[in-house]
Amino acid sequence: MNVFVKKRGPSSSSGQDGQERIALPVQNQWRSSSSRFIAAYATLFSVAVMFLLAFIGVSTTQTMERSTDVIIEWQLNYFDAFPPSEIASAIGDRLAHEHQHTAFYGLFDRDGRAIAGDIGKLPGPLPADRTGATFEHTLSIDALQTSPVVRAMVLRRPNGQTLIVAHDLTHILNIQRRTINALIVVGSLCLLAGVFFAWLLNRRQRLRISEIQMVTRRIAEGNLAERFPVKGRDEIDMLAHLVNHMLGEVERLMGEVKGACDGIAHDLRTPLAHVRAKLAHISDRAARYGDEDLDQRILDVRRETDHLLDRFRAMMRISEIGTLSRRGGFENVALGDLLGDIEELFEPLAESCSLTLSLRSDAQDVVHGDRALLFEALSNLVDNAIKFTPAGGAVQISLVGCPDGPRVEVSDTGVGIPPGERSAVLQRFFRSERTQHLPGSGLGLSIVAAVVNLHGYFLRIDDAYPGTRISIECWPH
Repeated sequence: MNVFVKKRGPSSSSGQDGQERIALPVQNQWRSSSSRFIAAYATLFSVAVMFLLAFIGVSTTQTMERSTDVIIEWQLNYFDAFPPSEIASAIGDRLAHEHQHTAFYGLFDRDGRAIAGDIGKLPGPLPADRTGATFEHTLSIDALQTSPVVRAMVLRRPNGQTLIVAHDLTHILNIQRRTINALIVVGSLCLLAGVFFAWLLNRRQRLRISEIQMVTRRIAEGNLAERFPVKGRDEIDMLAHLVNHMLGEVERLMGEVKGACDGIAHDLRTPLAHVRAKLAHISDRAARYGDEDLDQRILDVRRETDHLLDRFRAMMRISEIGTLSRRGGFENVALGDLLGDIEELFEPLAESCSLTLSLRSDAQDVVHGDRALLFEALSNLVDNAIKFTPAGGAVQISLVGCPDGPRVEVSDTGVGIPPGERSAVLQRFFRSERTQHLPGSGLGLSIVAAVVNLHGYFLRIDDAYPGTRISIECWPH
C-alpha cells in the first residue's frame, strides 16, 4: 500500500489497514546470495589450487630426491668396490666420460685435502654416511663458476678418506617449476572462466529478481492482476508458478468479497431510499394531527435513514475509486488553483461555525493526477477539520514546495487524533470515542486514503499543537 501514517517520535510507517509498511530492499549485487556464492567459489578454488601446488611441489621434490639418492648410492657402491689406490683413477675416468656435467665427485684425505674429482673442498656440515642431502649453491665445483643445486651423499672409508658423489638437480627443478607455472596459469584461467560464467549466471538471476521485485512492488500497491514472470523451469520459476496461483486465488476471493459487499450496498441503498420517501409521506400526513412527539420520532428515523444512505454512498464511492485504472484519466493539475477553489467552497461553512479558514501557498506546483478525485479527497480533509474544530478555532490549508514535489497540509486547532488511533482512522467506519457525539460515518478519511493510494502519494498524520495536521506528499512513493 502507498498510504501511510507516520507517528511522531521513532520513525515508523503503517499501511491503510494499520499494518507495518513493507519496504522492498534496494538490491545490492554484492549482497546477493549468488554473489556470495561466487566469492565463496573463487576463494575455495584459490585455496584448493594453492594446496594442489603445495602438494605437487612437495611430492615432486620427495620423488626427485628418492630417485636421485638411488643413483648416487649405486655410484658410491661402485667406487667403494675399488681398492684405495685405484679410486682416484676411477674418479678421473668417470669425469673424463662425463660430458653433461650432471654428476660431480670428490675424494678427500683425512685432513680434508682434495685428492681427486671436481669438488674443490668439503662442504660443511657433512651429512651422515649414505644419507642424501641437498646443497643449494654451497658446493664448490671446479669446472663451474656458479654452484648449482645438487643432491649429494658422503662415504667415509676405513683408511680415513672421504668420498662425495653429487648430482645436479637443475633440470629437475626446471621441470618442477614449469609444471607449477603451467598449473598456475591453467588454474588462473579456469578461475577467471568460472568467475565470468558465474557472473553471467548471477547477472541473469539478478535481472529476474529485479523483475520479480518490480512486480511485487506493483502487487503491494494493490494491483493484484500482476503476475510473476516465468522463463524456464528452475527453482525460481517453480516458486513463481506457486505464487501466481496463490495471487489468482487471492484476486478471485477478494473479487468475490468485494462483489458481495458492493451488491449488498447497492441492494440496500434502493430499499432505504424507498423507506426515506415513505417516511417523507408519513411526515406530511402526521403533520396534520399536530402531534409534536410523533413528528420528532419520524424526523429522527429520517435522519438515521439519511445517515445510512450516506454510509452506503461513501462505501460505493470507495469501491469506485479502488476499481479505477491506475493512471486512467490523469492530467496535469495546478494544486494552487485547486486549493483556492476548496477555500472558496468551505469559507461560508467556516464562518457559520465561527472558525477562521485560511490558505497559505508557497508555490504553484503542478502534479499529475485526477483533479476530481484530488478535489474530493482534499475537500474531505477540510470538511473534517471544520467539523472537529470548536468555535473560535482556525483551519489552515497550506501548499509547501519540497525538493521532490509539493506537499499539501490541512491543520486545525481541534481535538486532535491520539497517536494510537492514527492508523485506525484510515479504516472504514472507525469513530473515536471522543467524537462519537459528532455526526459522521467514519468513511471520510477512508476515501482520502483510497485517493492517495491510487495516486501513489504519501499521507502523514501529525500533531499541530493543538489539533491535527494531515499532510499529503504529492509525488510517487
